[in-house]
Amino acid sequence: MIDYPALAALAAVLREGSFERAAGALGVTPSAVSQRVRGLEERLGCALVVRGQPPVATGAGARLVAHYERVRLLESEVAEDLPALGGAGPGRLKVAVNADSLGTWFPPAAAGFAAASGVMLDLVLDDEGHTAERLRTGEVLAAVTADPSPVPGCRLIGLGALRFLPVASPGFVARHFADGVTEAALRRAPMLRFDHRDELQARWARQVLGVERLEAPAHWVPSTQGFLDMALVGLGWAMNPVQLAGPHLAAGRLVALHEEGLDVALHWQHARLGQGLMEKLTREVVAAARRGLVQG
Repeated sequence: MIDYPALAALAAVLREGSFERAAGALGVTPSAVSQRVRGLEERLGCALVVRGQPPVATGAGARLVAHYERVRLLESEVAEDLPALGGAGPGRLKVAVNADSLGTWFPPAAAGFAAASGVMLDLVLDDEGHTAERLRTGEVLAAVTADPSPVPGCRLIGLGALRFLPVASPGFVARHFADGVTEAALRRAPMLRFDHRDELQARWARQVLGVERLEAPAHWVPSTQGFLDMALVGLGWAMNPVQLAGPHLAAGRLVALHEEGLDVALHWQHARLGQGLMEKLTREVVAAARRGLVQG
């Protein structure tokens, strides 16, 4: 039998980022949390958490916590239908979402779901091309993803497309693109990248201008709002969501390098369990996507 109090301790340690904070969340002593986690490790014969600052789950630990979160989700749904059971408390739903969605259209979906269900959301940020992998490994129960391949055991729904435009400040354009947005100018002009997996700038250059391999100096800015702010002050050019760049383009604070942007198709995938709560979340996500994404 699975020791669920011990699993609860393990999940709390990883969620709160320390044994001390996990103890506070569970209302027990740090020693009790440590004993529960250690006892579970001894019983299973493997390490479940790498004790550091913060603690990090091992592969086995992550799998057990994912199972625990699924059980909690199902318990909260049963308790909603049978309130006399009591004791389940609000569940916690782990969802993978890309930073640009979180910075534009997704927040109303999260707020609407939380208000309707009372369930706590644990949002995991990752590139839209990799969020589905978090669903495949069981780390999350739902994901906003650019991957159109159905994850086994999951439901797939098309959401629409997030539209990006290549933008820069007027001063930056005057310095680096005085003779137009040419391949040579693009290879010299600094651009912004979210992280090493961010290929939006290169995809746009290839798709719109035929630049097969964009090799240019790049500033690394791991923040959607930071991308916008750094473009505004002239640090580099970048692909920014139209929802964020639009007001600045209208005011003349940003300039579009080209009238043609790049549409990134997004999908919603979720595990086929906890259907009542998942349906609530899915309705909110689809409604928000219809309002905030390019359709058709």
